[in-house]
Amino acid sequence: MIRLALLLSFLVNASLASEVFAAGQTVEPSVMRALNTAQVAQQKGDYAAAERALNAVKAESGSLEETLLWRSHGYLAWAQGRNGKAIELLSKAVKSGKLDETAQANEQLNLAKLNLSERRYKEVIRLLTPVPAKASEEVLQMLVQSYQASGQPAKALPLAERYVRANPRAEDRWLQFLVGVNADLKRYSEAEKWQQQLLARSPNDVQHWRQLAALQQLSGHYDKALATLRAARTKGLSFSAKELDNLTLLASAADQPWQGAKLLKGMLDQGLLANNSTRQERLGMFYWQARDRAHAVEVYRQLASASGSGKHWMNVAQLELEQSRWKAGLAALKQAENAGADRRQVREWRNWAQAELNADANDRLASAR
Repeated sequence: MIRLALLLSFLVNASLASEVFAAGQTVEPSVMRALNTAQVAQQKGDYAAAERALNAVKAESGSLEETLLWRSHGYLAWAQGRNGKAIELLSKAVKSGKLDETAQANEQLNLAKLNLSERRYKEVIRLLTPVPAKASEEVLQMLVQSYQASGQPAKALPLAERYVRANPRAEDRWLQFLVGVNADLKRYSEAEKWQQQLLARSPNDVQHWRQLAALQQLSGHYDKALATLRAARTKGLSFSAKELDNLTLLASAADQPWQGAKLLKGMLDQGLLANNSTRQERLGMFYWQARDRAHAVEVYRQLASASGSGKHWMNVAQLELEQSRWKAGLAALKQAENAGADRRQVREWRNWAQAELNADANDRLASAR
């Protein structure tokens, strides 16, 4: 999430008088003096004197003077850290309809800042929308953060994209935001596009390469992910075995076991990862989860032959039986039994496989008559 550096202005606008006169309005002299006195006191940090000056005058209900007093009281409350009161008073000023266009826009922006500091994100969105065609970076930042924080990341994306397109040299955090939100929304190709831009800015950052490979894998392009890892290695960058292992596990977490299998096999074949029994077992499991039992049983059979493990032979037996390969399944069960697998389970599976095998034989005999 983009964090905003809010520059809180605690002082009453120094151009107050010029603003109201520019709008063809006049302010009752005693109120104007009170506003100016309060401003000077507030600039000196004498909040009590500023409060006394503002409280010493009264304004007619519904008047411009009433609005200006609300506004000054609001800024004073803000300066004192009483944000809730500041929001209440500045909201009254904004809703009064007495401020000119420039002052109104300025107060809405400051009110949005106050609401953001209080995490009132929906109010920030209300105050800043619709978004002007030439919205500032500050406004776009506030809206992006508010949409994200209020659980509407899809609405934050076009604003962030708009800013980055208008500002090709935007800080990395904008690109990182676009990568993260697109990935969260499973728009992996879009995330990959922005990640490519981050990589172009910092081609020696190994984490940018790793992130790009992960996004390519998640978008179903395991071949591109492998090419990215190879390109990084060619540049002299290296990944830890843990990072690469996590990259393959990411596929399983994303319910993409087939992609995980292809990526892991590619890493093993190309020497990016050392080939060991743990990774072979993971490869077999990926194939199994992807319902590619032919490749899964091939991997597990090699594991079982190398390890002599009853567990591995039971995996082979289960995979063969799931494919209705009864004789191969029975042969694997015999190996599992010899390797010390649970006899009760072996017996149950053997009885099932033998019954199916006999049923098939009976069916063939019946068909031959």
